[in-house]
Amino acid sequence: MKSDSFPVANLQEQALRKVRELEKTLREETGEEIVLIAYKHKAGLKK
Repeated sequence: MKSDSFPVANLQEQALRKVRELEKTLREETGEEIVLIAYKHKAGLKK
């Protein structure tokens, strides 16, 4: 798989805030450091 197959998504502030809130919730529930990464879907890739 090429490294540019899934470019990192450029999230707007509201979406980024939601991701951070979910990271915090998961951290509290699991006791683990959880980091979520958002990638942008490129046309033509199989799901």
